[in-house]
Amino acid sequence: MSNKVIAVVIDGLRYDKASEALGYIQHLVEANQAAFYKVKSELPSLSRPLYEVLLTGTKASENGITANQIVRLSKEKSLFHLTKENGLRNAAAAYYWVSELYNRAPFDFIEDRLQIDESKPIQYGSFYWEDDYPDSHLLADAESLRRKYNPDFLYIHPMGVDLKGEQFGSESKEYREQVLRIGQLLAQLVPIWMKEGYHIVITSDHGMSESGNHGGTTQGEREVPLFIISSEVEPGVYEEEVPQLAIAPLVCQLLEIEPSEKMISYTLPGLKKEKVIH
Repeated sequence: MSNKVIAVVIDGLRYDKASEALGYIQHLVEANQAAFYKVKSELPSLSRPLYEVLLTGTKASENGITANQIVRLSKEKSLFHLTKENGLRNAAAAYYWVSELYNRAPFDFIEDRLQIDESKPIQYGSFYWEDDYPDSHLLADAESLRRKYNPDFLYIHPMGVDLKGEQFGSESKEYREQVLRIGQLLAQLVPIWMKEGYHIVITSDHGMSESGNHGGTTQGEREVPLFIISSEVEPGVYEEEVPQLAIAPLVCQLLEIEPSEKMISYTLPGLKKEKVIH
C-alpha cells in the first residue's frame, strides 16, 4: 500500500444509519478488510465549522469558524496546506464552502467552479454549489480528478444525504434511501481504490435529527461513522469513541507527513504502528 489517502466526507450521515445502510462498506468490516468506529463531532454540529475541524484538526473556539455564515479563508493550516508543503499533490471534489475556506472567498461561481492551480492550497478542485447536485456526479468529478492528476490526498464531499435529512428528517424513507444510494456508489469505486493501494477514510461532518435539523448536542446530530480501509489499521468494530479532532492527524500519519502543531495527539485503537499520532 502506498501513502496516498482518499477521504470521503458524507455530509449529514448519522452513525446508526451508516451501520444499517452502507451495505458494501459493512461487508468489508465483516470480511476483516475495514475498521469501523463511532466519532463524536465537535460543536457546533454545523457544516462549515466541521469542515474546518476535519481539515485542520482545530476547534471552533480556536479557529473562529463558528457558524455557516462566516465566509472567509481559514487562518489555520489545513491538510491541503500540509500536503502542498510536503511536496505532495492534492485534489478536492466538494461543496463550494471548502473552496471558500482554503482557496478564495467569496466563491466566484464562474471562475472557481473548476480550479487547476498548483500554487493554491487546493491544487486541483471541482466545486458545486447546489445542494441537490447529484452524488453520482460528484463522485464522477472526484474520480476524474484522481485519474487525471494522481493526487496523494483526495478529498471527496457529497451532499445528498444531508439534503434529504434536512428535507425529510433522519427517520424518513427518503433519508435512508439516500444513504443506500451513496453506499451503492461507493461500492463501485472503493474496490478500484483498494486495488490501487489507497488508504481510504470514510466519515461525516455531523449527523441529523429526526426533525431534520443539526447544530445541537443530541446523539443523532453528533454521532457519525468512521470507516478506515488501510494496511496500517487492524480491521474490526471498535467500541471506543473517537474524537473528531483526531481525524486530521490520522490522515497526516497515513500520508507519512508531520501534522500541524495545533493538531491533537491521539492513539487510534487498532493502529498497527502503535505510536501516538503527532
